[in-house]
Amino acid sequence: MHATTPQLPASVRTFSQLLSSTRRGARLARLLAVEQLRTWDVSPDVTERAEVITAELAANAALHGRVPGRSFRLGLTLTTTTGTLRIAVSDARGDHLPTSNPPEADSESGRGLLLVAALADRWGTEPYPPTGKTVWAECDGAGA
Repeated sequence: MHATTPQLPASVRTFSQLLSSTRRGARLARLLAVEQLRTWDVSPDVTERAEVITAELAANAALHGRVPGRSFRLGLTLTTTTGTLRIAVSDARGDHLPTSNPPEADSESGRGLLLVAALADRWGTEPYPPTGKTVWAECDGAGA
């Protein structure tokens, strides 16, 4: 007789949306993310962090990853067994990799990824074939 250890099934929830590479598309990404996380009953702390992270990543995609006629993709993945939320924004500009180097002291921009690094538990980039990139960030403690 073989005894098996009961395993909790991995529960993964996903959301994905193509958005225009514009300021309006970036704003819509933030609003859609917050609404989806509320639907999934994600903790308020993680939802607030995810709102800022999504806003920064989507704004970067619309500003720096923009290719005329091409959209960017917002992806959310919630793994309920680990309580991890992954926010991924993919754009068409794989040749423009993000940097979290501090901007000049008097610069009016360039702090977005510093915010992402401060709010996320992990973040990074990966290729998005054929020519794009995905910038992702993960937040622990999402518990749904």
